[in-house]
Amino acid sequence: MVKIKTPEEIELMRESALVVSKTLGMLAAEIKPGANPLHLDKLAEEFIRAHGAKPGFLGMYGFPNTLNISPNAQIVHGIPTNEPLKEGDIISVDCGSLKNGFYGDHAYTFEVGEVADETKKLLRVAKESLYLGMRQFRVGNRVGDVAFAIQSHCENNGYGVVRELVGHGLGTKLHEGPEMPNYGKRGRGKKFVEGMVVAIEPMINMGTKNIKQLKDGWTILTADGKPSAHFEHNVAIVNGKPELLSTFQYIYDALGIVSDEEKEFRQRKLQL
Repeated sequence: MVKIKTPEEIELMRESALVVSKTLGMLAAEIKPGANPLHLDKLAEEFIRAHGAKPGFLGMYGFPNTLNISPNAQIVHGIPTNEPLKEGDIISVDCGSLKNGFYGDHAYTFEVGEVADETKKLLRVAKESLYLGMRQFRVGNRVGDVAFAIQSHCENNGYGVVRELVGHGLGTKLHEGPEMPNYGKRGRGKKFVEGMVVAIEPMINMGTKNIKQLKDGWTILTADGKPSAHFEHNVAIVNGKPELLSTFQYIYDALGIVSDEEKEFRQRKLQL
Protein backbone atom coordinates (compact mmCIF):
# COMPACT_ATOMS: atom_id res chain seq x y z
CA MET A 1 0.00 0.00 0.00
CA VAL A 2 1.19 3.52 -0.86
CA LYS A 3 0.98 5.82 2.16
CA ILE A 4 1.08 9.54 1.38
CA LYS A 5 3.05 11.60 3.89
CA THR A 6 2.16 15.02 5.28
CA PRO A 7 4.77 17.79 5.21
CA GLU A 8 5.29 17.24 8.95
CA GLU A 9 5.85 13.51 8.45
CA ILE A 10 8.32 14.18 5.65
CA GLU A 11 10.36 16.34 8.02
CA LEU A 12 10.39 13.52 10.58
CA MET A 13 11.53 11.17 7.81
CA ARG A 14 14.31 13.59 6.93
CA GLU A 15 15.59 13.22 10.51
CA SER A 16 15.53 9.43 10.19
CA ALA A 17 17.30 9.56 6.84
CA LEU A 18 20.00 11.88 8.12
CA VAL A 19 20.86 9.46 10.93
CA VAL A 20 21.72 6.95 8.21
CA SER A 21 23.58 9.59 6.19
CA LYS A 22 25.70 10.51 9.21
CA THR A 23 26.36 6.84 9.95
CA LEU A 24 27.63 6.23 6.42
CA GLY A 25 29.78 9.35 6.71
CA MET A 26 31.31 8.05 9.94
CA LEU A 27 31.99 4.68 8.32
CA ALA A 28 33.60 6.29 5.27
CA ALA A 29 36.64 7.20 7.35
CA GLU A 30 36.92 3.61 8.65
CA ILE A 31 36.64 1.78 5.33
CA LYS A 32 40.19 0.95 4.26
CA PRO A 33 42.35 -2.13 3.63
CA GLY A 34 42.42 -4.26 6.77
CA ALA A 35 39.13 -2.98 8.19
CA ASN A 36 36.96 -5.63 9.83
CA PRO A 37 33.33 -5.63 8.60
CA LEU A 38 31.98 -6.87 11.93
CA HIS A 39 33.77 -4.00 13.66
CA LEU A 40 32.17 -1.58 11.19
CA ASP A 41 28.81 -3.12 12.05
CA LYS A 42 29.39 -2.55 15.77
CA LEU A 43 30.45 1.07 15.17
CA ALA A 44 27.28 1.66 13.15
CA GLU A 45 24.98 0.23 15.82
CA GLU A 46 26.59 2.34 18.53
CA PHE A 47 26.47 5.48 16.37
CA ILE A 48 22.79 5.05 15.45
CA ARG A 49 21.76 4.50 19.07
CA ALA A 50 23.84 7.50 20.19
CA HIS A 51 21.81 9.64 17.77
CA GLY A 52 18.47 8.71 19.31
CA ALA A 53 17.49 6.06 16.80
CA LYS A 54 17.36 2.29 16.53
CA PRO A 55 19.11 0.20 13.86
CA GLY A 56 16.47 -0.35 11.18
CA PHE A 57 17.75 -3.68 9.89
CA LEU A 58 18.77 -5.43 13.12
CA GLY A 59 16.27 -8.26 13.65
CA MET A 60 14.16 -7.23 10.64
CA TYR A 61 12.89 -10.46 9.05
CA GLY A 62 15.48 -12.19 11.25
CA PHE A 63 18.51 -10.32 9.86
CA PRO A 64 21.32 -10.59 12.45
CA ASN A 65 23.18 -7.28 12.01
CA THR A 66 22.89 -3.51 11.75
CA LEU A 67 24.49 -3.25 8.30
CA ASN A 68 24.23 -5.10 5.03
CA ILE A 69 27.89 -5.25 3.94
CA SER A 70 28.25 -6.67 0.44
CA PRO A 71 31.76 -6.79 -1.06
CA ASN A 72 32.68 -7.16 -4.72
CA ALA A 73 30.36 -9.71 -6.41
CA GLN A 74 27.84 -9.51 -3.57
CA ILE A 75 24.96 -7.29 -4.65
CA VAL A 76 22.96 -6.79 -1.43
CA HIS A 77 22.04 -8.35 1.93
CA GLY A 78 25.58 -9.41 2.76
CA ILE A 79 26.09 -10.44 6.39
CA PRO A 80 29.16 -8.79 7.97
CA THR A 81 32.06 -11.16 8.67
CA ASN A 82 35.51 -11.00 10.29
CA GLU A 83 37.25 -11.20 6.90
CA PRO A 84 39.32 -8.00 6.49
CA LEU A 85 38.74 -5.71 3.54
CA LYS A 86 41.46 -5.85 0.88
CA GLU A 87 43.07 -3.26 -1.37
CA GLY A 88 41.01 -3.03 -4.55
CA ASP A 89 37.76 -4.28 -3.02
CA ILE A 90 34.48 -2.45 -3.30
CA ILE A 91 31.79 -2.80 -0.65
CA SER A 92 28.16 -1.81 -0.67
CA VAL A 93 27.08 -0.65 2.78
CA ASP A 94 23.30 -0.54 3.22
CA CYS A 95 22.04 0.95 6.48
CA GLY A 96 18.68 1.65 8.09
CA SER A 97 17.46 3.61 11.10
CA LEU A 98 14.16 3.96 12.93
CA LYS A 99 13.51 7.33 14.56
CA ASN A 100 10.28 9.17 15.36
CA GLY A 101 8.41 6.10 14.13
CA PHE A 102 9.82 6.41 10.59
CA TYR A 103 12.56 4.60 8.71
CA GLY A 104 15.60 5.91 6.90
CA ASP A 105 17.27 3.49 4.47
CA HIS A 106 20.05 4.14 2.02
CA ALA A 107 23.29 2.73 0.67
CA TYR A 108 26.64 3.63 -0.85
CA THR A 109 29.28 1.51 -2.57
CA PHE A 110 32.75 2.38 -1.28
CA GLU A 111 36.17 1.88 -2.85
CA VAL A 112 38.70 0.16 -0.60
CA GLY A 113 42.07 1.69 -1.36
CA GLU A 114 42.81 1.94 -5.07
CA VAL A 115 40.43 0.03 -7.33
CA ALA A 116 40.63 -0.87 -11.02
CA ASP A 117 39.55 1.74 -13.57
CA GLU A 118 36.82 -0.52 -14.94
CA THR A 119 35.40 -0.84 -11.44
CA LYS A 120 35.52 2.92 -10.92
CA LYS A 121 33.47 3.29 -14.11
CA LEU A 122 30.87 0.81 -12.84
CA LEU A 123 30.45 2.83 -9.65
CA ARG A 124 30.26 6.11 -11.54
CA VAL A 125 27.60 4.91 -13.98
CA ALA A 126 25.53 3.25 -11.26
CA LYS A 127 25.51 6.45 -9.19
CA GLU A 128 24.70 8.55 -12.25
CA SER A 129 21.71 6.31 -12.89
CA LEU A 130 20.41 6.96 -9.37
CA TYR A 131 20.18 10.69 -10.04
CA LEU A 132 18.74 10.18 -13.53
CA GLY A 133 16.03 8.05 -11.95
CA MET A 134 15.39 10.58 -9.18
CA ARG A 135 14.87 13.30 -11.75
CA GLN A 136 11.82 11.39 -13.02
CA PHE A 137 10.27 11.09 -9.54
CA ARG A 138 7.79 13.97 -9.81
CA VAL A 139 4.06 14.54 -9.85
CA GLY A 140 2.42 13.11 -12.98
CA ASN A 141 5.22 10.71 -13.88
CA ARG A 142 5.06 6.98 -13.24
CA VAL A 143 7.22 4.20 -11.81
CA GLY A 144 8.25 3.16 -15.30
CA ASP A 145 9.74 6.60 -16.00
CA VAL A 146 12.20 6.21 -13.11
CA ALA A 147 12.89 2.60 -14.06
CA PHE A 148 13.53 3.39 -17.73
CA ALA A 149 15.95 6.20 -16.90
CA ILE A 150 18.04 3.89 -14.72
CA GLN A 151 17.92 0.89 -17.03
CA SER A 152 18.73 2.73 -20.25
CA HIS A 153 21.75 4.54 -18.80
CA CYS A 154 23.25 1.38 -17.32
CA GLU A 155 22.53 -0.94 -20.23
CA ASN A 156 23.85 1.64 -22.70
CA ASN A 157 27.13 1.36 -20.79
CA GLY A 158 27.10 -2.43 -21.07
CA TYR A 159 26.00 -3.30 -17.52
CA GLY A 160 23.44 -5.74 -16.17
CA VAL A 161 20.44 -4.37 -14.28
CA VAL A 162 19.20 -6.66 -11.51
CA ARG A 163 15.54 -7.64 -11.92
CA GLU A 164 14.70 -9.59 -8.76
CA LEU A 165 15.50 -6.80 -6.27
CA VAL A 166 13.85 -3.38 -6.32
CA GLY A 167 13.49 -0.10 -4.49
CA HIS A 168 10.35 0.63 -2.48
CA GLY A 169 8.15 3.07 -0.66
CA LEU A 170 9.31 4.10 2.79
CA GLY A 171 7.58 5.27 5.95
CA THR A 172 6.47 3.72 9.24
CA LYS A 173 7.38 0.43 7.59
CA LEU A 174 10.73 -0.25 5.96
CA HIS A 175 9.03 -1.56 2.85
CA GLU A 176 5.88 0.18 1.65
CA GLY A 177 4.37 0.61 -1.80
CA PRO A 178 5.10 1.26 -4.55
CA GLU A 179 7.80 -1.13 -5.66
CA MET A 180 10.49 0.80 -7.56
CA PRO A 181 12.21 -1.50 -10.07
CA ASN A 182 15.32 -0.39 -11.94
CA TYR A 183 14.00 -1.60 -15.30
CA GLY A 184 10.78 -0.87 -17.15
CA LYS A 185 8.92 1.14 -19.76
CA ARG A 186 8.13 4.83 -19.68
CA GLY A 187 4.56 5.73 -18.84
CA ARG A 188 3.84 2.45 -17.05
CA GLY A 189 3.08 1.70 -13.42
CA LYS A 190 1.90 3.70 -10.42
CA LYS A 191 1.46 7.44 -10.97
CA PHE A 192 3.41 9.70 -8.61
CA VAL A 193 1.57 12.21 -6.41
CA GLU A 194 2.53 14.86 -3.85
CA GLY A 195 3.75 13.41 -0.56
CA MET A 196 5.06 10.08 -1.83
CA VAL A 197 8.36 8.93 -0.28
CA VAL A 198 10.48 6.19 -1.83
CA ALA A 199 13.88 4.57 -1.69
CA ILE A 200 15.39 4.51 -5.18
CA GLU A 201 18.27 2.05 -5.35
CA PRO A 202 19.96 0.91 -8.57
CA MET A 203 21.71 -2.46 -8.23
CA ILE A 204 24.00 -2.68 -11.24
CA ASN A 205 26.30 -5.54 -12.26
CA MET A 206 29.46 -5.33 -14.34
CA GLY A 207 28.39 -8.43 -16.24
CA THR A 208 25.18 -10.41 -16.33
CA LYS A 209 21.97 -9.19 -14.73
CA ASN A 210 21.43 -12.69 -13.30
CA ILE A 211 21.87 -13.43 -9.60
CA LYS A 212 22.29 -16.28 -7.14
CA GLN A 213 21.88 -16.61 -3.37
CA LEU A 214 24.19 -18.07 -0.75
CA LYS A 215 23.01 -20.81 1.60
CA ASP A 216 22.87 -18.27 4.44
CA GLY A 217 19.49 -17.27 3.00
CA TRP A 218 20.48 -13.61 2.72
CA THR A 219 23.50 -12.84 0.57
CA ILE A 220 22.74 -12.12 -3.11
CA LEU A 221 25.61 -12.35 -5.62
CA THR A 222 26.13 -11.87 -9.33
CA ALA A 223 25.77 -15.16 -11.20
CA ASP A 224 29.08 -14.63 -13.06
CA GLY A 225 31.15 -13.47 -10.07
CA LYS A 226 31.76 -9.99 -11.48
CA PRO A 227 31.45 -6.87 -9.25
CA SER A 228 28.18 -5.13 -8.48
CA ALA A 229 27.42 -1.56 -7.38
CA HIS A 230 24.53 -0.36 -5.20
CA PHE A 231 23.54 3.23 -4.45
CA GLU A 232 20.35 4.29 -2.67
CA HIS A 233 18.67 7.55 -1.68
CA ASN A 234 15.45 8.45 0.13
CA VAL A 235 13.34 10.91 -1.86
CA ALA A 236 10.00 12.68 -1.28
CA ILE A 237 7.80 14.58 -3.69
CA VAL A 238 7.55 18.13 -2.35
CA ASN A 239 5.91 20.91 -4.40
CA GLY A 240 5.64 18.41 -7.23
CA LYS A 241 9.38 17.75 -7.45
CA PRO A 242 11.90 15.28 -6.02
CA GLU A 243 13.30 16.36 -2.66
CA LEU A 244 16.25 14.47 -1.21
CA LEU A 245 15.84 13.43 2.42
CA SER A 246 19.18 11.60 2.57
CA THR A 247 22.62 12.86 1.56
CA PHE A 248 26.02 11.51 0.58
CA GLN A 249 27.64 14.77 1.68
CA TYR A 250 28.87 13.31 4.99
CA ILE A 251 30.64 10.60 2.99
CA TYR A 252 32.15 13.15 0.63
CA ASP A 253 33.35 15.33 3.52
CA ALA A 254 35.09 12.31 5.07
CA LEU A 255 36.72 11.34 1.76
CA GLY A 256 37.59 14.83 0.54
CA ILE A 257 35.27 14.61 -2.47
CA VAL A 258 33.78 17.79 -3.95
CA SER A 259 30.38 17.29 -5.58
CA ASP A 260 27.27 19.30 -6.37
CA GLU A 261 25.28 16.30 -7.64
CA GLU A 262 22.58 16.73 -4.97
CA LYS A 263 22.01 20.46 -5.49
CA GLU A 264 19.07 20.20 -7.91
CA PHE A 265 17.23 17.88 -5.51
CA ARG A 266 17.14 20.27 -2.58
CA GLN A 267 14.50 22.94 -2.30
CA ARG A 268 16.24 24.30 0.76
CA LYS A 269 19.86 24.30 1.90
CA LEU A 270 21.05 21.15 3.65
CA GLN A 271 21.96 21.90 7.26
CA LEU A 272 25.04 19.81 7.98
